[in-house]
Amino acid sequence: MDTRAAIGIVGRDEERGALRSFVSGERGGALVVWGESGLGKTTLLDDAAGYAAEQGRTVVRVSGVEAEAGLDYAGLHQILYPLLGVSAELDGGAREVFETVFGQRADAPPSVLTLGIAVLALFEAAGPLVLVLDDAQWLDAASAGVCGFVARRLRGSVTMLVGVRAEVASDWDGAALLELQPLSDAAAVELLDRRYPELPPRTRRRTLENAGGNPLALLELPTHIAAGADDLDDEPAVPVPHKLRRLYSAQIAALGPAVRVELLRGALDPAYHLRGVEEAQGLLVIESGRYVFRHPLVRAAVIGAATPEQRREAHAALAASCFDDLERRAAHLAAAAIGPDDTVAALLETAAGAAIRRGGAGAAVALLTRAARLSENEPDRSRRLGDAAFVAGHAARLDRAQRIVRAESAAEVLASAYTAFYGDGDIRDSYRRVAATIEGLSRETGEPTATLTRLVDLLIAMSQYAGDAETWSRTRLLLDGLGALVTARSRLYLDTWGDVVRHGSGAAEKVLREAAQPEPTPWDVTRLSVSAYHLDLAGEFRPRLQRMMDRELDTGAVASGIVMAHVIMLDQMASGEWAAAEVTGVRALERAGELGFELFVRQTRGYLGYLAALRGRVEEAGEARAEVESWARPRGLGFLTQLADAIGAVAALSSGDYETAYGCATAITEPGEFTPYAYQASRTLLDLVEAAVYSGRLEEARAHVRAARAARLEAISPRLAILVAGAGALVADDAGALNVDGAGALVAAAENHPAAGRFPFELARIRLAHGIRLRHSNNRSAARPYLTAAAADFDRLGAAPWAARAHAELRALGVRAAAPETAALTEQERRIAELAAAGLTNKEIGRQLYLSPRTVSSHLYRVFPKLGITTRAALRDALARELTGV
Repeated sequence: MDTRAAIGIVGRDEERGALRSFVSGERGGALVVWGESGLGKTTLLDDAAGYAAEQGRTVVRVSGVEAEAGLDYAGLHQILYPLLGVSAELDGGAREVFETVFGQRADAPPSVLTLGIAVLALFEAAGPLVLVLDDAQWLDAASAGVCGFVARRLRGSVTMLVGVRAEVASDWDGAALLELQPLSDAAAVELLDRRYPELPPRTRRRTLENAGGNPLALLELPTHIAAGADDLDDEPAVPVPHKLRRLYSAQIAALGPAVRVELLRGALDPAYHLRGVEEAQGLLVIESGRYVFRHPLVRAAVIGAATPEQRREAHAALAASCFDDLERRAAHLAAAAIGPDDTVAALLETAAGAAIRRGGAGAAVALLTRAARLSENEPDRSRRLGDAAFVAGHAARLDRAQRIVRAESAAEVLASAYTAFYGDGDIRDSYRRVAATIEGLSRETGEPTATLTRLVDLLIAMSQYAGDAETWSRTRLLLDGLGALVTARSRLYLDTWGDVVRHGSGAAEKVLREAAQPEPTPWDVTRLSVSAYHLDLAGEFRPRLQRMMDRELDTGAVASGIVMAHVIMLDQMASGEWAAAEVTGVRALERAGELGFELFVRQTRGYLGYLAALRGRVEEAGEARAEVESWARPRGLGFLTQLADAIGAVAALSSGDYETAYGCATAITEPGEFTPYAYQASRTLLDLVEAAVYSGRLEEARAHVRAARAARLEAISPRLAILVAGAGALVADDAGALNVDGAGALVAAAENHPAAGRFPFELARIRLAHGIRLRHSNNRSAARPYLTAAAADFDRLGAAPWAARAHAELRALGVRAAAPETAALTEQERRIAELAAAGLTNKEIGRQLYLSPRTVSSHLYRVFPKLGITTRAALRDALARELTGV
């Protein structure tokens, strides 16, 4: 009998009531219960689960286990197994997703998004449902990612309670938080007196002093103290969980050898069924007909009490019991090995490859590191360590990457360069170290090794961010000297990430051909998508990136996931999906900030600033520009300073400040040329020409169009073809000095380009400029359709200043356009907006509505454009206007 149940719950009336109310409500959602071990999280979760069951709700209990933290989807299997009978009611696609994840099908692994949607469907089919995740800090990363996705979307009769230990770092910053504190002095006395009503005064006093209000300690320490233990008072500063673990260790030592062996196997692998352990019932409880440890501290004590040899023997026995589970078997065999073992190392490497392919890059790091340690020869060890460091870098575990390769100079440079470059934008020293390491490796090898190729690709990435001809010249000179040691794909990055004006011709076909290769890794997909962006082909990669991004951002190669988000966002901006682009950008910004990737933080801020400039949010764009430039310029990151200048040019154009726009555009490239390796030089073609024309610099504008045609920009990408035609139309005179067909034919060429629909903002600008030109030439009837189409596109995009200019031109023609319709707020968006208008922070709003601060932020970014505002301060007036219609 569990004495805690007999005693009842003491001193937790408020927390108990909150949890019962939560699980019996109809709002749904997730609630995190956080606190030190022993404070009663499990007891409160049990009480809430029991109450929910009494209310007729289905309850699923799951506990994370440290030994399974590296096994992808081990926790999810625990969650879904009791509900799989319900899966018969789901469509075939959802069932196939579960079969794939659990190894019953050989299909490509689903993304977190796909899997999360399937899990949501299963939960809704099983509802009303209460899911209780105890010790969630030990859930494997893949399962935690799916649970986090699901938790943010639970509604109605499906709720999730999550218990998290304060002593262990975790990512569970859930939708709402219930933080447990030690019991009050009065409650501690009451609990102790209920359990031990006749406790001697000295034992009672020492228990209260050592327990510190920890309920588990109040129940467990008196027996230990009464037995004559004198070690507690000697160490008053020892945390209570450590004291409890020491107590359990003494109980374990008193058990027989066979029982301790059985307990150890159960502690090392929770899937193992304990047998013959009746002697240890004081350390165990029975759940669903099987013995489980009564508290995680008991499991930790069992493992800590075993010798290394005993743990190896237990792992060997466990490996034999899970032959059909590749990752679990490999992990147990590795733990059982005494010295190098190439057979086990190869098995671990195979398991790591499987983990990567299904989005488990974090688990793959541990598997590859173990494989390296068990390698019998130096080349295999070095290769596997390099692989582990590389995957760790992409999985946002940069500190781990450096630790595991300290003895490998080339791999250490790779890992530390990732940290310094992506962490703080340190390009100068990192570039020097990487270049020197490449030179050294090239003298040692006769073929392109994985480490060499990764260093080469990193050097190319650094050159891209440097964004200047001098750095690129050094890079090209170095890589040209390596000859065949540089792979064809790396040379493709060299051409497309640097200067597409001079090296981009014919690259589009190569990028698409490489993208068609089977089973690419996340970083291969990411790099090729960056090439596609520079060639304005990112839309070709959108479907694949959308499928992969959620998986990689949550549980996989996080750095790759952030770059995927960047490419998706840029393509969303290009195609006019501006609201979606903002949501994508905010998510990338928050993830980069969480991980300390300062380079990505500033890059994402720049993209969001550029989007603000497109919309005419000049103040917001200016703030982003100043932040990006002040951070990037001292570091020599031309890629970002050019982005800052592009923000300035578009923001100035949107407000009609053509002098400032011209200054920003020419800071990127002078008129009549395209500065080598300035990636924004070609992208800002229309900006520079438009600013030059409207600031009275027609000759400079014409010189720039001539340079564009001489460089044959129209052959490089569809967007550049449209921009060249539009810029030509701006400077063509009535006789068509630059084109015999005149400005009208050039505008028609832009409108009729097969890709014109993919770039609505540029097309609307071209139509607006041509309509203005026609109206000012008194060709009013010809001007009207161009201005009408431009106004409609700007209205749809939410480009307010541009739309205002088009409508003003139409009014000059006597046309009064209808005001654009504003998208209505959803019920949740309205509630969030009202709370924000009342002065609540995102975190406070999240607590009220059981949403994460990140979700609140994403909703607000969708609310702002719907209300036609750009700042939080404007919410109150905007909501009032919407309500009154005034």
